[in-house]
Amino acid sequence: MIDMLVRLYDLPSDTAADTTARLAEQGIILRRPGVYEKHLVEAWVAEHFSAKWASECAVAFTRQPVSCFIATRDSAILAFACYETTGRGFFGPMGVRGDQRGSGLGKAVLIAGLEALRDMGYAYAVIGGVGPRDFYSRTVGAFEIPGSDPGIYRDILPETPPA
Repeated sequence: MIDMLVRLYDLPSDTAADTTARLAEQGIILRRPGVYEKHLVEAWVAEHFSAKWASECAVAFTRQPVSCFIATRDSAILAFACYETTGRGFFGPMGVRGDQRGSGLGKAVLIAGLEALRDMGYAYAVIGGVGPRDFYSRTVGAFEIPGSDPGIYRDILPETPPA
């Protein structure tokens, strides 16, 4: 899966603060999880996505501030996005619960994470091992990095070790 690059100095004018206000009107809270919620966020990511993503999410909780955002409604996680977990300047993983896709939550957690990277002083962010290329391209102008497949995601250990 190819990596993509995002120009952080050229993010859409629709900021995380704007999105947070719109989501609040729907009863959705966009925030960083507390370290006391680490086990809950990791378990949710593992259940809805993968153990590998949960491992990356665990790294987010070693940062100050936590390098993860979640979107919740009625204390239930709907979406998440991490940054600075796989590598410096990397965005991801991120995911939206299946029944919430197309609701704008993906864009909300994406922009929040990318703005956080920009606030750290990065001019560019790498989105590693991209699945939905069109989403990233359309939402934040991300473009493919030639020759980046498999990028840093090579020789990944399988979930079930060979016999």
